[in-house]
Amino acid sequence: MHTFWQYILYLLRAKDAHGLHSPFVFELYNDIIASDKWYYDFDTIEDYRDVLLTDTTKIQVTDFGAGSKRLNSPEKLVSDITRYGVSQPYICQLLFKLVDWQQPKTVIELGTSLGINTLYMAAPLPQQANLYTFEGCPAISAIAQKTFDVLPNSKKQIHLLQGNINETLPALLKQLPTIDMVFFDANHAATPTLQYFDWCLTKIHNNSVFIFDDIYWSREMTMAWKKICEHPQATVTIDLFQVGLVFFRKEQPKQHFTLKFA
Repeated sequence: MHTFWQYILYLLRAKDAHGLHSPFVFELYNDIIASDKWYYDFDTIEDYRDVLLTDTTKIQVTDFGAGSKRLNSPEKLVSDITRYGVSQPYICQLLFKLVDWQQPKTVIELGTSLGINTLYMAAPLPQQANLYTFEGCPAISAIAQKTFDVLPNSKKQIHLLQGNINETLPALLKQLPTIDMVFFDANHAATPTLQYFDWCLTKIHNNSVFIFDDIYWSREMTMAWKKICEHPQATVTIDLFQVGLVFFRKEQPKQHFTLKFA
């Protein structure tokens, strides 16, 4: 019920481009968030999503996070994981467009799952860029590695780090001078989400962007999202209900926007 009532409140608050006085947010909304531009890679990746949706292989899932609201058994069908544990196409396409717009050199994805989101972010990456994606479950990691074969040219830019993010993320951050983009889609609980945010915050620069999935998934996640929006280094925050965007542009006044999406 929490998510339902939050959605009602979101619908009452959400606005479109009319009345947006920030040139940065106005351009971002029209060119990226509200854009219905279609790319060839979308068809390729969605065709493979359809393959996974028919895969009745049962795997043993190791879950370090808050788990799924619909999939509570440690044994899960690949088709069910695809249906309930992978972002919807419109979310994936937003990730693609954000990467295509920002042209980041270093991207982090916390929560690989079956690799569909990973492909969407890897496809528009510049040639010398790297995408580091984190997955805790060995069985899911193995399937994701096969998913990466769908886009062979992008596969070489994807680096899958399998293990507990509490250990693997700090180890990687020590090696990176900065990060351009982070997609938070791993542990849907407040404490780890805020912990990952704080860790990644040490590597941001003026044009970095953080993307948080399922910000109204639970009361905990909503609380975490609110604290993130209030953080003094977060200058522009955008609520799209399903996801939240955080920018750290020092030239921007601190503002929060609730915008219509999908």
